[in-house]
Amino acid sequence: MRALYTLLWYLSLPLLFLRLWWRGRRAPAYRQRWRERLALGYRRGTLSGSVWVHAVSVGETLAAAPLIEGLLAAHPDTPLVVTTTTPTGSERVRALFGDRVTHVYCPWELPGAYRRFLNAFDPRLVVILETELWPNLCAAAKARGAKLLLMNGRLSEKSYRGYAKLPRLVRPMLARFDTLAVQTEAEADRFQALGASRSQLVVNGSVKFDLTLDHAVRDRAAALRAPWGERPVWIAASTHPGEDEIVLAAHRRLRAARPDALLILVPRHPERFDDVAGQVRRAGLGLARRSREEAVDDGVAVYLADTMGELLMLFGAADLAFVGGSLVPVGGHNLLEPAAWGTPVLTGPALHNFTAIAALLDEAGALTVVSGEEELAAALAALYDDAGERRRRGEAAAGVVAANRGALQRGLNICASLWPSRSGL
Repeated sequence: MRALYTLLWYLSLPLLFLRLWWRGRRAPAYRQRWRERLALGYRRGTLSGSVWVHAVSVGETLAAAPLIEGLLAAHPDTPLVVTTTTPTGSERVRALFGDRVTHVYCPWELPGAYRRFLNAFDPRLVVILETELWPNLCAAAKARGAKLLLMNGRLSEKSYRGYAKLPRLVRPMLARFDTLAVQTEAEADRFQALGASRSQLVVNGSVKFDLTLDHAVRDRAAALRAPWGERPVWIAASTHPGEDEIVLAAHRRLRAARPDALLILVPRHPERFDDVAGQVRRAGLGLARRSREEAVDDGVAVYLADTMGELLMLFGAADLAFVGGSLVPVGGHNLLEPAAWGTPVLTGPALHNFTAIAALLDEAGALTVVSGEEELAAALAALYDDAGERRRRGEAAAGVVAANRGALQRGLNICASLWPSRSGL
């Protein structure tokens, strides 16, 4: 089965390059460093005895950041390779870790590319984040003798049904993992139903609960918010096509009652920044763009956060937070970043990527689920009209984050159990 799967990947190479070119029309970085997708140009033996951490894009990189920092702090002599698949993920790795790690793109799912990659970086432990389950990657890592760990593993019901259709491909892949550290018991059950043994599975919680708000990020958020004074400020974060229109319509409704309300709008993908700016103007709302350092005066209704790597800080400048990818069938994005600030969280109903976290926030009374423009506007207005309820929901959100910390240290312990490094990892 894997031979057929591999053949399909080789046959798809022209389409993969076409996709890079197509996406590069709006995001030129997709057309750069294409050789890394095939692991070309690496010198054999570039590193020795490394740890390889693989994350897809910005969200997974941020989830992995505390783990990577923990590994760097505890084991500075262990070379660390961090891979992503998107330019935005690449930018985050470089911004967070600089030259403390080796960063390249993860190769495409081709045995030859993995062989060249492994010859260059020689990983002894491979840590895969969340749902990056690739049969050829797993086979190549184990053939090389590396330990294989899934960290912060999640498997929605939708993803489970997809994997269940390919048992001859999925079962051998899961069998190659030394440990599957998953977020919840429900996910452990799904992995087991796909063929993982119970002895491989550890219910570890989510390392996303272990995010920290250091003094630097708090100071930047306070400095951003200070000039806006008492204006009602809410944020719509990680929005997708189809959501921006809903968010802007809700904001217009809110401003009918609170004319000074300010929206911080953060589209998910940078190639959409200009398009969203155009939508704001067509909606008749005053616009300021962060990338241009435009002033947010009384005439500005929408502050477009068209920069990268600032989302956590931006949550700290808002009174209320709507998290996107949830009014369209994407599955939602990280609800814990606003919760960590003690900010009431609003979301749409499409939450299949964050079911367990959404349930915890909902049980604590910290989450508001809305289905569209009218409900979003009404929920915002209600929370602005009731400062006590706004404070209660914010405290409940922060309490959920505080009560569920600990997955990071447990994850570091799992790494230590799988591969003792030269410094005793």
